[in-house]
Amino acid sequence: NAEYMGYSEAYVHVNQYDILLDFLVVNQTDDTLQSLTLELATLGDLKLVEKPSPIVVAPRDFANIKASVKVTSTENGIIFGNIVYDVSGNASDRNVVVLNDIHIDIMDYIVPASCTDAEFRQMWAEFEWENKISVTTTIVDLHEFLEHMTKSTNMRCLTPAKALSGECGFMAANLYARSIFGENALANLSIEQAAGRQGPVTGHVRIRAKSQGMALSLGDKINHTQKASQQLRLTA
Repeated sequence: NAEYMGYSEAYVHVNQYDILLDFLVVNQTDDTLQSLTLELATLGDLKLVEKPSPIVVAPRDFANIKASVKVTSTENGIIFGNIVYDVSGNASDRNVVVLNDIHIDIMDYIVPASCTDAEFRQMWAEFEWENKISVTTTIVDLHEFLEHMTKSTNMRCLTPAKALSGECGFMAANLYARSIFGENALANLSIEQAAGRQGPVTGHVRIRAKSQGMALSLGDKINHTQKASQQLRLTA
């Protein structure tokens, strides 16, 4: 029985372009686990550097298996894994334990950045990938939502504070960030406030990037953050 093997967990160490996976495998049985192999597959711009070698785990013993994954661009990635092994003295088919997916967060690779208005407009016109996200939030204040957005996306607001001051009920702001791979991410925030702050902020965020992966991943991050924020406020 594959569930009978024991216990396994993974420690994920992110070091810019490299992700080191350190798997702990515990054999909680009285059998020897032979040809135990960690099989990994990736989704996104992730590349498995070296395939882990098969090992033998004695009864009631444990082992560590290390694997390295190379990150080549800024987009959300997923690492899938199985542990496959034979039981000593058992002629049955190989046992397979399916591991939980490991999700790589785009925020590990994005940092706030600055550019001039002219540079922003030029990139906005050149970048062909756009992702438009509808604002779904329980936040009622425009400035609070802007701060929430910059913190959750690691983007810097380029629009001067003076232009954002006042209480007109509308706000438009440009946001910018760069990845450690030199990729640019632009966003335009266009939001409005309900009269008398009687309802949540509404509007949309338009993201533009040179690559589809960056535009989609950043949009996914915003959507995920909005859902998490709503759940937090509902339970508060």
